[in-house]
Amino acid sequence: MKKIFLLIAFLLILPSILAINLAIEEQDSEAIMIADLNNPAIFNLEITNLGISDSFSFYNILGFDMLPNEKIFISQGQTKEVQVKIFPIKNIKHRGFYTLSYFIRGQDQLDAKEEKLTFEIIDLKDAFEIGSGEVDPESNSIKIYIHNKESFQFDEINVKFSSAFFKLEETFELGPNEKQEFDIQLNKEDFRKLRAGFYTLNAEIHLEDTKVDVEGIIKFVEKDIVTTSKKDYGFIINTKIIQKVNEGNVLVDSETVLKKNVISRLFTSFSPEPDIVEREGITIYYTWNQQIKPGETLEIVVKTNWILPFIVIFFIVMAVVLSKQYSKTDLILRKRVSFVKAKGGEFALKVSILVRAQKYVERVNIIDRLPALVKIYERFGGEKPSRINEKNKRIEWNFEKLESGETRMLSYIIYSKVGILGKFALPSATAVYEKDGKIKESTSNRTFFIADQRKDAIEN
Repeated sequence: MKKIFLLIAFLLILPSILAINLAIEEQDSEAIMIADLNNPAIFNLEITNLGISDSFSFYNILGFDMLPNEKIFISQGQTKEVQVKIFPIKNIKHRGFYTLSYFIRGQDQLDAKEEKLTFEIIDLKDAFEIGSGEVDPESNSIKIYIHNKESFQFDEINVKFSSAFFKLEETFELGPNEKQEFDIQLNKEDFRKLRAGFYTLNAEIHLEDTKVDVEGIIKFVEKDIVTTSKKDYGFIINTKIIQKVNEGNVLVDSETVLKKNVISRLFTSFSPEPDIVEREGITIYYTWNQQIKPGETLEIVVKTNWILPFIVIFFIVMAVVLSKQYSKTDLILRKRVSFVKAKGGEFALKVSILVRAQKYVERVNIIDRLPALVKIYERFGGEKPSRINEKNKRIEWNFEKLESGETRMLSYIIYSKVGILGKFALPSATAVYEKDGKIKESTSNRTFFIADQRKDAIEN
């Protein structure tokens, strides 16, 4: 009876003897898991064995790989530091804090001890923050940074920074919660046409075989800078150039006013045309109202061309002089030539001489000379010549007198059996006459024709 009682007591005490009795305290841990990488969440545990000495194994039933995967021996009363690593499951969807139940089982003990570990699951891009200082249109540099927001060591990362202002590529290490800064020299030509506002700073981060994009903001502060330059040159053709350059980064309203008098305005051209034209007395005001975008140049070109009035004055003077000269001329000769189609296929020209008496003249002798290689056709229309000297290539007309305003038309035809090509000039006709007992002379214009293989003629 006594043996049965002892057996029952032993069976009742045995579970408490074999039960795991561990005190677990979590130390500083990197309790973060980056889903894009195969990095583990790391926990530093301080484990004290309050029960019997045993070898302990760690496991979970959710499929997470865990280390250590070998058994850890902890003797009775011993405290041991154990680092537990939990690796991510492929294609894990959860983001944020996650609590995992895991178990510790002793080799010589019947039950397992359930514990919990909490860690955060994030995407790689959420581990970083990028930013920059402000950009001023007059700045030559900017400072940018990348910040590791997590307690995770990135041993080697490659980052390609890009924005509307610059591009930069760097490779470096980034420790837990560390911020890395870069000073960048700026080229103003890269952003001279940009307006003030906020622009995207992009960072393309390469880590192992993973690439992510992280965005930040660059503030382009407002600056109103307009420079004006003027050029004025030329006397006969006076050119005035007004240039306004928007070197800031905001849209600028520009007003330009120019004045001209009522005479100079007649010979002035504008590019572009003015928006407003106002007259006050003899003064004309021209106004340009335009908006200039950042980086743009407004150029106003004003040209006053005094050649035209000079030409007009010159021709007026010449007309007066020629008119006076013309009025003094007693006898005027005008000579012209035209092409004639001959039946025999010869090359033929009709020569016409207009004789006009401005005043009464006497004993008028008109002399014309024939070019070489041509003969004269013996039939004449109108006034017949007084003499024809084919040997000397000379033809003459004589008039006893011509009244003031009297006109005579002299004409004859010349021909050649030899084809003529190119420009062929005819000599001037000459008139010798008597006026108030004095012998005077007058000469006609020279004339020419241009012949080609088709026997066409261009008259002059």
